[in-house]
Amino acid sequence: MEEKETNRLEAFSDGVFAVAITLLVLNIKIPGLDSLNNPLPDKTLWRMLRDEWPSLVAYITSFATIGIMWINHHRLFVHIKRTDTGLLLLNLLLLLIIVFIPVPTALLAEYVAYPTDHHVAAIIYSATNVVLAICFNLLWRYASYHNRFLGKNVDTRAVAAINRQYLFGPLLYLIAFGLAWFNTPASIIVNFSLALFFALPGRSLRQLSSSYASTDLSQE
Repeated sequence: MEEKETNRLEAFSDGVFAVAITLLVLNIKIPGLDSLNNPLPDKTLWRMLRDEWPSLVAYITSFATIGIMWINHHRLFVHIKRTDTGLLLLNLLLLLIIVFIPVPTALLAEYVAYPTDHHVAAIIYSATNVVLAICFNLLWRYASYHNRFLGKNVDTRAVAAINRQYLFGPLLYLIAFGLAWFNTPASIIVNFSLALFFALPGRSLRQLSSSYASTDLSQE
């Protein structure tokens, strides 16, 4: 078995992901008793909870995005065995965007139902996901360049296939970004669908994992 040199990086990253995903719930507002004392007849707790649907949609979409990004981050570091300052900085850049996600999530929750400004919130939200996908690509490409930080006996064909596969991330999120300018609901649906899509392990990652498994067995 190869010695891992990325344990501290992974532990720190896990903590940042955990904090970012926890902060998302703060965007869901609980109706206060003052609102229930409003003389309007339709001001019931059930009605006010239903009015919070934008916050719930934004929360679920962002939770899926961060959660699945964490899953893929974990998958990559199964294969990344070593690190250097450049990789640490790129990982910090990725975490910078991860921690920022609650901000566009709050904007989306607050303005998605507004007739004039909903598209602005969707644009900022989608743009954040585009930058996130680019940072993720940079992290993997830096680590996999000439396989310098990957394990021994790595399957180079699988690495090349992963490089091609990850190119689609920024391009697909750009579609969501484009839709945000004129169709906010469609943009949100695309963002959520992409999060679910990237949760599925591609054949290339499975192939790369199997190459390590066979190598480990041969060394035992």
